[in-house]
Amino acid sequence: MGKPTGFLEYERKNGKAEAPLSRIRHFHEFHSSLSEEQQRKQGARCMECGVPFCQSGMILGGMVSGCPLNNLVPEWNDLVYNGNWSQAYNRLKKTNSFPEFTSRVCPAPCEAACTCGLNGDPVSIKENEHAIIERAYETGKAGPRPPKLRTDKKIAVIGSGPAGLAAADQLNKRGHNVTVFEREDRAGGLLMYGIPNMKLEKQVIDRKINVMKAEGVAFVTGADVGRGYKANKIRREFDCVILACGASNPRDIQVPGRDAEGIYFAVDFLKSTTKSLLNSNLEDGNYISAKDKHVIVIGGGDTGNDCVGTSIRHGCASVTQLEMMPKLPDHRAENNTWPEWPKVCKTDYGQEEAIAVFGHDPRIYQTTVKEFIKDESGKVCKAVLINLAPQKNEETGRMTMVPVEGSEKEIPADLVLIAAGFLGAQSYVADAFGVELNGRTNVATETGSYATNIQNIFTAGDMHRGQSLVVWAIHEGREVAKQVDKSLMGYTNLA
Repeated sequence: MGKPTGFLEYERKNGKAEAPLSRIRHFHEFHSSLSEEQQRKQGARCMECGVPFCQSGMILGGMVSGCPLNNLVPEWNDLVYNGNWSQAYNRLKKTNSFPEFTSRVCPAPCEAACTCGLNGDPVSIKENEHAIIERAYETGKAGPRPPKLRTDKKIAVIGSGPAGLAAADQLNKRGHNVTVFEREDRAGGLLMYGIPNMKLEKQVIDRKINVMKAEGVAFVTGADVGRGYKANKIRREFDCVILACGASNPRDIQVPGRDAEGIYFAVDFLKSTTKSLLNSNLEDGNYISAKDKHVIVIGGGDTGNDCVGTSIRHGCASVTQLEMMPKLPDHRAENNTWPEWPKVCKTDYGQEEAIAVFGHDPRIYQTTVKEFIKDESGKVCKAVLINLAPQKNEETGRMTMVPVEGSEKEIPADLVLIAAGFLGAQSYVADAFGVELNGRTNVATETGSYATNIQNIFTAGDMHRGQSLVVWAIHEGREVAKQVDKSLMGYTNLA
């Protein structure tokens, strides 16, 4: 602990965000970095607790508290304070395969569990992580480091999202020959096409992919395994297969008028924008446009917020975000004590931008769509909304949200984006490899294991655990790599 009184002397500080009315003019990341002096002061704020909850990764109250990767947060905070950036990078990379991703898109459960946050503001851990990894790239520390020795083992990873990439990265470092198969035209999976550029610029992904290629990982894009690309061919050519295809089935909403033109899943909307941006800076027009349209986003989570921010950048006429559940409190409730994840209302970047543009929060709570109304050409033109109220189920004792009769109202809707989450693995991939699914339509394994019912076929990430955080996907990718390595070599020395 380099500065015992740091948490008393220095206030929490993060890099400034570009003003909403300015940043909506582009699709770039919009947070600036702190100066080195300021960054070191943020490292000094770490108390280096006797029990560092920030790195615990415990499940409390059904939600994670602390980092699922067990990042050595107090160690690299202290190293940042002392200006030892090289060793800070070494300690960060010991547990985290992709700090360039998590420092941008992770909701930072480490900060929610920080002891400084019990009676004040938590340490800006995410900011420090970002500074470490970006400095490592600037100084060449994060460049390619191919393994010095190779085994004769060949491993196929199906899916290039965070779980697949983490598994590939670890197994390649072990010296195995790894090939990653991706059905899209670019590697990155969820990171590439599920997260907008404003949160994660795509050159950041390409930068890491190029490092992995230089280290010996092979990538095959445009390979839709289970459809155009034969699963049996992969099984013949590789010693082990890791299925890391994500939870790719979007949850639908079934109401009258659902077949109207102009209703899309959020992932298709976001993907079309990102692909058009990368191909032509939107000049090709090959994307679902929200320009001059009244947009309804169904879903109050991160993906819904991304749809709000993207629609505003398109130039929408209005945007309304529907949330089925009641608004969370602005401050922790008494039964939501530290270090549990704080169940509080968060206003994210898209909502901030909607407030700046339209003068009000786009979210409407305890509301859903009862019906979509079409015009004469079959396009959606209005939505009938209905309020919801919590009601206790007498049989199960659980609270459910039920419609309030007589609360219906119509609002204009030219574009509807369904951001209601995802439901398990896509069956055609599972069927192609003969792996079993569980009751939640995720690939089934025994508790604590990543091995499927088929020998030498493993699974990880959202395809295994269901829709979750990027940091959990990286955790699963690293864990499945250990099991694959042990199955091939009889032991593993992967961390």
